[in-house]
Amino acid sequence: MRFQRLGPIGSEIPVLVDGERRLDLRGITADIDGDFLSSDGAERARAALEAGELPELEGAERMRVGAPIARPTAVLCIGQNYAAHAAESGDNPPEVPILFFKHPNTVVGPQDDVAIPPQAETVDWEVELGVVIGSRARYLASDEEAMACVAGYVVSNDVSERDYQTKHSGGQWSKGKCAETFNPLGPELVTADEVDVQALRLWSTVNGEPRQDSSTADMIFPVAEIVRHLSQYLVLEPGDLINTGTPQGVALSGRFPYLVAGDVMEIGIEGLGQQRQRLVPATA
Repeated sequence: MRFQRLGPIGSEIPVLVDGERRLDLRGITADIDGDFLSSDGAERARAALEAGELPELEGAERMRVGAPIARPTAVLCIGQNYAAHAAESGDNPPEVPILFFKHPNTVVGPQDDVAIPPQAETVDWEVELGVVIGSRARYLASDEEAMACVAGYVVSNDVSERDYQTKHSGGQWSKGKCAETFNPLGPELVTADEVDVQALRLWSTVNGEPRQDSSTADMIFPVAEIVRHLSQYLVLEPGDLINTGTPQGVALSGRFPYLVAGDVMEIGIEGLGQQRQRLVPATA
């Protein structure tokens, strides 16, 4: 199953993607959120689809595409989860998952503009596989239990300000990760049953020029291990988002210029869709 949220910011309509059709889910749920995911929402949507009970949303093709999940209660991020990216950052591969957080209000739609903060000069792109939690996860004992807590997957762009991350953050990274609009998400939430999660190609371009090109097969810590590991330290709630790390090919490597206003990022993951964002100056 594939889900989207369409419409203006704050008024998105939940839809089920059925080929070229967008089917209105408001008869089932007010939104694609933790409550929907934790109450068998996907199966209820499937049953309604099979019964022919979902009306097509008129004008869907002209609507803004929002983030495919409503604002999560937490955005958890795994750092340096690809060995080549750790190397280009000047670090050894981590021995345990590195955790940092983004503010939930960083999450925007996959085609929304990304705003460069005042004084920011080292803004970077990071294509990542996003994991959306579907049921409460705490003290999980196995990878199987961990995967049972996953609702689905999304394309996520962990936009970063590297000086804020490395020079302003006092030993942690979140100051460089939390500017508004710094986590474009989507275009779709694809349920876990449709995804071979450790065999997905990830890619990114800037102004049409290639940057990243890798596979989730190269993760140091796979999805199951990440979810199980995190559950030992915190409780994951339905609707939470986990960004699972980025492969090599970012500006931090020194091989590419950082982003400036007017640049265009495009990122994608095989089977999950792609995004396109324009960089603009932040306004007060």
